[in-house]
Amino acid sequence: MNIAASVGPALALEVADAQSIAELRHQAEGCTRCDLYRNATQIVFGEGPGAAEIVLVGEQPGDQEDVTGRPFVGPAGRLLDACLEEAGLDRRRCYVTNAVKHFKFTPRGKRRLHAKPNAGEIRRCAWWLGAELNILQPKLVVSLGASALYALLGPKAKLTPERGHILHPANHPPVLVTIHPSFLLRVRDEAERHRLHLEFVSDLHKAAEFGAR
Repeated sequence: MNIAASVGPALALEVADAQSIAELRHQAEGCTRCDLYRNATQIVFGEGPGAAEIVLVGEQPGDQEDVTGRPFVGPAGRLLDACLEEAGLDRRRCYVTNAVKHFKFTPRGKRRLHAKPNAGEIRRCAWWLGAELNILQPKLVVSLGASALYALLGPKAKLTPERGHILHPANHPPVLVTIHPSFLLRVRDEAERHRLHLEFVSDLHKAAEFGAR
């Protein structure tokens, strides 16, 4: 199957109208497009240079991101930073964001456990993600995990068979498919975790090479 021809963006046909990321972020501060804002501390918007050629898209902010208001600053973010460095890709050159901008969680005592956003929440938040991509016009989008892939390319795009590939959907920036770094944190077997780590770095290296063209 030629996935580039068979899938289209899941992003909303209508997206926010803004001339800059700063203006878009200001609009998003009062977002009530889904119910996730009710329990989250704040919206966690994307960050990075306005001329970024590579956009990294994760699933949603976690506990530390929700508190700080910045994407990828928790354990998965620190691992992402290390893997980007190994791959020769400077995070400061990238724009980093999430498919969903509010932290979805389940309370467990004093802890807040990650809860996966559903399809409706991802589609509603595409109002912001689509606008981010429209403004940035990146050379490449890196899809970190299944939720990001769904947000970008819809339900026909599957993570496992497309992992490590750069897809070229119509009317959309190329998309490199890979895992979310949080997946590596959940692997208990050390040898397996090391193997998956190397594969993830290899995927990010493809992004670095593509961005250098």
